[in-house]
Amino acid sequence: MMTAPGSEYALEVLNLNKAFGGLVVTRDVSLKVRPGERRLIIGPNGAGKTTLFNQISGDLQPNSGFVRLFGADITYLPPYKRAHCGLSRTYQIITLFAGDTLEHNVSLGLLGLQRTRWQMWRPMSAYRDLATEARRTLDTVGLLHLADHPISDIAYGERRRVELAVALAQKPRVLLLDEPLAGLSNTERSTVQSLIASISRETTVIMIEHDMDTALNLAETVTLLNYGRVIVDGDRDAVITDERTREVYLGT
Repeated sequence: MMTAPGSEYALEVLNLNKAFGGLVVTRDVSLKVRPGERRLIIGPNGAGKTTLFNQISGDLQPNSGFVRLFGADITYLPPYKRAHCGLSRTYQIITLFAGDTLEHNVSLGLLGLQRTRWQMWRPMSAYRDLATEARRTLDTVGLLHLADHPISDIAYGERRRVELAVALAQKPRVLLLDEPLAGLSNTERSTVQSLIASISRETTVIMIEHDMDTALNLAETVTLLNYGRVIVDGDRDAVITDERTREVYLGT
């Protein structure tokens, strides 16, 4: 999918609404994120942050509203087609295959981007280009030495890095990170923070995170959600010092 002529935004979310039964989870949410931007999404538990990501990635369909990637309407595309358009994400709950190796997990993530049809009877060993790219990406997150180990053998923080490798291997233009620092020790958190900070500006990064001290070091702009609505949106320092942010999120 080509970038729409005149598009100045990497991602546009326009009047997005989602309800489950009688519960409204996102209410007229609108965001405009520029190419290369580092955007942080914050809010209390239940604010609708992950539901918003699910609508952007195609895991959930909105009841109304639009999602545009570089000006192209992707609102009703399935997730794998959004990946072809340059959108990738990680999840709050790790979604790796525990019995498979690190290399195999990253290769599987790349397989869905292949333009040629995947043949289920063809062994993964036949896709040598995928294995090469998987190992290259594992090297960028410091895990090449564990490429042949099963996911079940590695630590939780390393699994977080593998999930990041799966997303980065797809060379996304927009990357959604859903609480990438959750459950990590101080050392692991520092490692993942450095990896996120090193991501090329060719990739726009939008992150949900509760570790404010770390996340704010990575963000340039911040969006505060509460009860499914955008409460404050703009420059990082302006949002953090806004009275509404202190009331809703910081509890002061």
